[in-house]
Amino acid sequence: MQDKKILITRERKQAKAFSEKIMRFGGIPIEVPLLKISCKEREEDKTVFQTLSKYKWIFFTSANGVECFFQLLKNYKISSGVFKHIRIAVVGHKTEEALKNYGYHADFIPTIYSADQMVNEFVNNFALKDPFLLVRGNRSRNVLPDFFSRLGIEFDTVEVYETLYNDEVADKLNDVLMNQQLDFITFTSPSTVDAFIKMRNRILMDGTICVCIGTTTQQRATEAGFNDTITPDIFTIEGMVNCMKDYIERIEYHGK
Repeated sequence: MQDKKILITRERKQAKAFSEKIMRFGGIPIEVPLLKISCKEREEDKTVFQTLSKYKWIFFTSANGVECFFQLLKNYKISSGVFKHIRIAVVGHKTEEALKNYGYHADFIPTIYSADQMVNEFVNNFALKDPFLLVRGNRSRNVLPDFFSRLGIEFDTVEVYETLYNDEVADKLNDVLMNQQLDFITFTSPSTVDAFIKMRNRILMDGTICVCIGTTTQQRATEAGFNDTITPDIFTIEGMVNCMKDYIERIEYHGK
């Protein structure tokens, strides 16, 4: 990965850890955070937090959801002791790491980090008659709510954060695209793909590889017109770094 220029498009706070991993292998990260994450406090959701004890399961599909959920617990002055009898499902280990920061562990993690896999594995391991709470953002996919609705399962949703386009970086993005010869562009969600398409000024990306954190993001990138996409077997930023390393090694090997 030595001296490879890699565009990091994820939210500013999360971009730092990604950049550090790239620099560890000699890569050159270029951070242009296309998204902004902010917690949401809605009056209509307050009742959900006040009646948490009725739920048997809480589903978290992102670390952002965990962070904002516990922030709202604090805002509403609700004791985290309500979790004593609630089981927790998370989409992956990064989401579980965020959960552990608050002193809790996940009772269920799918083997592949996606909402689709979460649904398939959960239904094969647990009863579905209990009330569920889905913790979401404004751009969360509808895989879980659609699944529960089809089966007639009782569930509630709470929208604890919103993902916004970071429009003020549009000029920086286009400056980078115009003046830097990028080797990789990284996308960590379909929203980062959408933000990129919205902000770029029709600049072609010939020769640049698009690295997607998972198959859902890869699908969105393909729909948006990216032809050269790769995705890791494990849907994490560590997996993305390894995916880039493997790609570089394959190209260098075949180039000899």
